[in-house]
Amino acid sequence: MSKLVTIYGGSGFVGRYIARRMAKEGWRVRVAVRRPNEAMHVKPYGAVGQVEPVLCNIRDDASVAQAMDGADAVVNCVGILAESGKNKFDAVQHEGAERIARLAAAAGITTMVHLSAIGASEASASEYAQSKALGEVGVLEHMPNAMILRPSVVFGPEDDFFNSFASMTKLGPILPLVGGNTKFQPVYVDDVAQAAVQGILGNATGTYELGGPDVETLSGLIGDMLSVIHRRKLVINLPFFVGGIMGFAFDMLQSLTLGLFSNTVLTRDQVKLLKSDNVVAEDAKTLADLGIVATPASTVLPDYLWRFRPSGQYDAIKDSAKNLEA
Repeated sequence: MSKLVTIYGGSGFVGRYIARRMAKEGWRVRVAVRRPNEAMHVKPYGAVGQVEPVLCNIRDDASVAQAMDGADAVVNCVGILAESGKNKFDAVQHEGAERIARLAAAAGITTMVHLSAIGASEASASEYAQSKALGEVGVLEHMPNAMILRPSVVFGPEDDFFNSFASMTKLGPILPLVGGNTKFQPVYVDDVAQAAVQGILGNATGTYELGGPDVETLSGLIGDMLSVIHRRKLVINLPFFVGGIMGFAFDMLQSLTLGLFSNTVLTRDQVKLLKSDNVVAEDAKTLADLGIVATPASTVLPDYLWRFRPSGQYDAIKDSAKNLEA
């Protein structure tokens, strides 16, 4: 019988790409998620029955243990950018990650890949970054040979980065930014998936920081995005203290509405994160050490951001028509 990998959060942005690649490797893939009925899109990644979503709550021992029953390897892709309800940074990214490693070790599973983030540090002012660091510590305590992946901002068709900013361009002539001078090193989602596959197959262990071939400021990345979607906007870089006020207001709105308003705009914690560059460290192991050639954002963004152009898929046709008229 073919080997089995359990991917926690396997229907999410990064997890689905890992699931697809592992199915192509011939493995059975168990996708552990809170809402299996909303994860049916992963089933066509393999043959009938090869990729299956299962119910799992990462905050519960029994649930996590059941999802990894019989697995040869586990992958943790569960993460949150903002807290909501019971899904707190510590519960999900620290305790949840450690729970998977602890139960995997107890079950005799020796292979684990854990998705963390560049900037993970217990000394960070950001609770997100602190929880990511504590999650790494918890994983390595129980699975010392685990592969830890620390990507910069991840881009791809389903991302919440370029898609979110592109959506904002429809709201008016001004595009406000917080942390416009902060540097990022965007990495393609399928490159991250390839790195994870190396760990699952047992070809690599240790910690890797994953970034693409280009380092740009947030303002620069937004400029690139605007060029792709053929829109002109006045990009304004707001001071961090203004961002803090905005984050506080949106956080309070979420609290006062008891979660009816979910703050996906800007949180106080995200403002703290934006004060530090998000790039690969000079002494870190990278995609190159795994034999993976990093994909430039410029080759991928037009493939999925075209829908934000003024005329969508017909934008290029209209440009051609203008040239004919001239």
